[in-house]
Amino acid sequence: MKGLEKYFEKIKPNFEKDGKYEKWGSVFESFETFLFVSAKTAPKRGAHIRDAIDTKRLMSIVVMALVPSLLFGMWNVGYQHFLSIGTDAGFWQDFVHGFIKVMPIVLVSYIAGLGTEFVFVYIKKKEIEEGFLVSGLLIPLIVPVDIPLWMVAVATVLAVIFGKEVFGGTGMNVFNPALLARAFLFFGYAKKMSGDKVWIAGLEKGQHIIDGFSGATPLGQFASATKEQVANGGFKIFDGLHSNIISFYDLFMGWIPGSIGETSTLMILIGAAILLFTGVASWKIMLSGFLGASALGLLLNLLPDGLNPYFELPFYYHLVSGGLAFGLVFMATDPVTSAQTEKGKWIYGFLIGVLIIIIRVFNPGYPEGTMLAILLMNAFAPLIDYYIIRANIKKRLKRIKVKA
Repeated sequence: MKGLEKYFEKIKPNFEKDGKYEKWGSVFESFETFLFVSAKTAPKRGAHIRDAIDTKRLMSIVVMALVPSLLFGMWNVGYQHFLSIGTDAGFWQDFVHGFIKVMPIVLVSYIAGLGTEFVFVYIKKKEIEEGFLVSGLLIPLIVPVDIPLWMVAVATVLAVIFGKEVFGGTGMNVFNPALLARAFLFFGYAKKMSGDKVWIAGLEKGQHIIDGFSGATPLGQFASATKEQVANGGFKIFDGLHSNIISFYDLFMGWIPGSIGETSTLMILIGAAILLFTGVASWKIMLSGFLGASALGLLLNLLPDGLNPYFELPFYYHLVSGGLAFGLVFMATDPVTSAQTEKGKWIYGFLIGVLIIIIRVFNPGYPEGTMLAILLMNAFAPLIDYYIIRANIKKRLKRIKVKA
């Protein structure tokens, strides 16, 4: 790295004022600050907050927290693939197969997103904003492994443009860019984002999925479960040769079909611990989100007779199914698009949890409501903060003693 740093110092004058490549100065500076710690410091005079944490380091911590889900997702992709053809390949073969399938999605996401960012860097003549470091990894983790790469590229570019840049860039966006990318894919290419087979890696030539295997997610299959299966604490995901009951433990550990990074609640909780230990994410939003989902799920369980099997699903199953845990930990806590006030965080997270269950239960055709719930509350977060602040102002004004 020292050699690379010296090379950057050598060519830097060419990109400064009156240099040969002056017009590309902002792009060069973006590359330099992305690779190395910035040499810029706050002036010694005046009031300044001095801290070792900048946006780049903040984003790097979130990326570190996502790594457990990414690595498990790679293994699970391979595991689901070999399970679908009736083969026990072993840990490393599962992981290598998943790595080969997942890494192109990650690379396309970063290339498309950062490429778009650099275009705007050139246009605005400003440094690159490191916010996409996280979005670039979130997008691959919330899509099926079978998604075509060109769809990932298009969705990522649109998410950067309409999710960030039109609002002014990182720190100004109203909606979570990664969720906007998924929303575009879901509504634009629904067949590639749902169904029985999109959640498992494609088969090599000559391989065939075994009879009775279904690659549908547990939430998707639960719509057709019977009350007896629900009462037994699980439901059949495979028939025939690979008959199996999906238990709470299976869902918690994550060896089930689903989006690449969303299946393992255990890995997500490890990431949550990293975010909470470093103070990057709000525990209030996480906790209130789980409480909101649990409260409504428990209430629906108490109803005498539900309209569909989702009413019978034990509330704790909701917490480890679909993208609920992943969304609450990594996307609802986005400091830019979430509520900023402390009371507002409780309300914001609680309503997200409630909305997820409402969408799941009352719309069996779309059992995964995490994406829509968070995007909707992104829009209401400023309003929540506004009324919290106004209420606080009124409360303080009442304490003022008016002199006669």
